[in-house]
Amino acid sequence: MRKIKEILRLHSLGLSQRQIAMSCAVGQATVSEYLKAAEVAGLKWPEVAEWGEERLTETVAPPRGKPVPRKLSPEPDYADIRRQLQTNKHVTLQLLWEEYRETHPDGYHYSRFCDLYRSWLRRQEVVLRQEHRAGEKLFVDFAGDTIPVHPAAAGEMTPAQIFVAVLGASNYTYAEATATQGLADWIGAHMRTFEFLGGVPEIVVPDNLKSGVTKACRYEPSVNRTYEEMAAHYGVAVVPARQAKPRDKAKVEAGVLLVERWILAALRKRKFFSLGEVNQAIGELLIRLNDRSFRKRDGSRRTLFESLDKPALRPLPAARYEYGDWETHRVNIDYHVQFDNHWYSVPYQLTQQEVEVRATGTIVEIFHRGLRVASHARSQVRHQATTVSEHRPKAHQRHLEWTPSRLVDWARTIGPATAELFDRIMASKPHPEQGYRSCLGILRLAKQYSSQRVEAAARRALALRACSYPSIKSILQRNLDSQPIEPAAEPKPLLDHPNIRGSEYFDNGGDPTAKNSEELC
Repeated sequence: MRKIKEILRLHSLGLSQRQIAMSCAVGQATVSEYLKAAEVAGLKWPEVAEWGEERLTETVAPPRGKPVPRKLSPEPDYADIRRQLQTNKHVTLQLLWEEYRETHPDGYHYSRFCDLYRSWLRRQEVVLRQEHRAGEKLFVDFAGDTIPVHPAAAGEMTPAQIFVAVLGASNYTYAEATATQGLADWIGAHMRTFEFLGGVPEIVVPDNLKSGVTKACRYEPSVNRTYEEMAAHYGVAVVPARQAKPRDKAKVEAGVLLVERWILAALRKRKFFSLGEVNQAIGELLIRLNDRSFRKRDGSRRTLFESLDKPALRPLPAARYEYGDWETHRVNIDYHVQFDNHWYSVPYQLTQQEVEVRATGTIVEIFHRGLRVASHARSQVRHQATTVSEHRPKAHQRHLEWTPSRLVDWARTIGPATAELFDRIMASKPHPEQGYRSCLGILRLAKQYSSQRVEAAARRALALRACSYPSIKSILQRNLDSQPIEPAAEPKPLLDHPNIRGSEYFDNGGDPTAKNSEELC
């Protein structure tokens, strides 16, 4: 902006051109030029005091003639250049410039072409400055660097992952080391972060880590079921950052950089033998990081946290969240669901249907359409089943109730002979269960013929030593149960004949001359 009026005013006060140039922050040659022009136009300070800037400029420094326009080279299609560079990793600016010169031989040279494109690109990448409310957002992520943990005994070194969380308003930072980036460590790190803060924010903003987001999507990402359950327990909302958009979580990106520089770099010369040692060292340096004063503003992360975020955080729930794994399974035809190599029963009506299994360290819960249908104590016995009797169909329940003692007790309601018959039938089989059907068939005959007739048929079968279902059925069909039972005939005496050797012969080793085995000795 020209300062002609100020130059004329200061000149009227008797200041030198050098002093005027220093006061108006212009060159001394410019001051001389304006004073000569005013002298030629016959202008003095008191006369121009009320003049406007435009009038004074036109009088003292009239516009020069328009310069001859320079022939401009055709502008490249910057948007198309950017698209080709993004879609094909082998395309370079050199190649695109050569194609541009083929179309426009009088176009820009390569260096100017690159400068114009980069200048256009800077104008496109405008960054939104985000304003965060106190206690609103917590940004979380894992750092790219790790800390080596050496086992006490001979073994391979394992890298400890570094979890970082940063509050939006105060930049208050939390960090810890975890064994993995798996779901259990991810959930546990969140819980310890809330306890470190002494409260919970409204929103947690994670990256698209597989432990937190099962399916990344710009519009409707799918949050892991356990992660979602943990968030519901603490009353926070999970809003994942957009995929490949690190600026959505710029706070934690900067927090990761600070942790790597002020904590990991400081621990680079130390050797750790357990995860507990690592976290103890991180905790000590974390205090220094949060107490470190800002360079461009007053206070520190801790003072801002105490004044902004801490009063706005929601209180922690009364009970700590109990971690549980969620899995989706289809119920087998035996109305059992497999989880961790063990089988757990569900109501038989859910056979072949899809259910959700939630397992903690002590309990396995099974849900169908959001309703809990079964709950079992978690078992560590592999390849076995935990079954609730009420989950079985009635027929299966009755079948399992068929034990030898129960069948005998059932037969005793008919009569003692029937009970003894059942005992003999099951005793005659290699396994008692092989006689179940015979016993059940006899019980069914009691409904067809009456209990009195079955008891009589049982007595007759015992006397005849015909202990089987067909025998009882034949006796009842032929009405033999009403006939008197004939006493068993006495056994006939053994025949005495010279051709019959008898037992003594075999006892004497086949020698007819020896009277007994002692004589053989």
